[in-house]
Amino acid sequence: MPPRIRQTAAEADAVLVSQDVLSRLKGDILDGHFAPGARLRFADLQKSYSAGIGTLREALSHLLPEGLVELDANRGFRVAAISAAELRDVSALHIEFERRAIVESVRHGEDAWEAGLVLAFHRLAKIERLSREERKQRSSEWVAAHRDFHRALVAACPSRWLLRLRAQLYDHMERYRLISQRHRPLGPAKRAEHEAIRDAAVARKAELAGELLAAHLRETTETVLRHAPQFMPAPP
Repeated sequence: MPPRIRQTAAEADAVLVSQDVLSRLKGDILDGHFAPGARLRFADLQKSYSAGIGTLREALSHLLPEGLVELDANRGFRVAAISAAELRDVSALHIEFERRAIVESVRHGEDAWEAGLVLAFHRLAKIERLSREERKQRSSEWVAAHRDFHRALVAACPSRWLLRLRAQLYDHMERYRLISQRHRPLGPAKRAEHEAIRDAAVARKAELAGELLAAHLRETTETVLRHAPQFMPAPP
């Protein structure tokens, strides 16, 4: 048996720093802090994230296969561009994967899954019951609670690959939705839609839950597309 290699405290700290930088950088790209197509200069990133070039390069390399950054020959990294065509493409796949995942999740979910789903909905609904102004002030909390609710819906799906691909598509759709928020008025709370999806899932009506979730996601995509000219370039 080969000797066990022990991780030093310094190495453990370096891993934590690298994960933190990756998480923060990914979040900033998703919410539009960096404009689509913008160059990601190491000098600027070092100031923003207090990290070395090696750590930043590693984080950017992780985001390459996710399609959130691109590598320009001899010019370094830049934020991936966006387009209405890509949005429609990603949305169609996202809806299909999300629908399949919730159907399987509802069919396989046990009591612990149901309890987690009910709790996630409760946390989301508390924010969605607030006034428009309060919800705007707590936007980041809503984003996290919304992500947790959608993750809870599919948590019991037995296919790890389906969940992995669904999560990647969710991130891409979230990028479009969050960027578009800056160019559109705050719409009404979607609590009724979320509640209907939760009720179908808890009642173990798998196909109905899938249909409701697909309709919910399609409506979100159409809302983003209505404001597409405001935040993405016109096709050539």
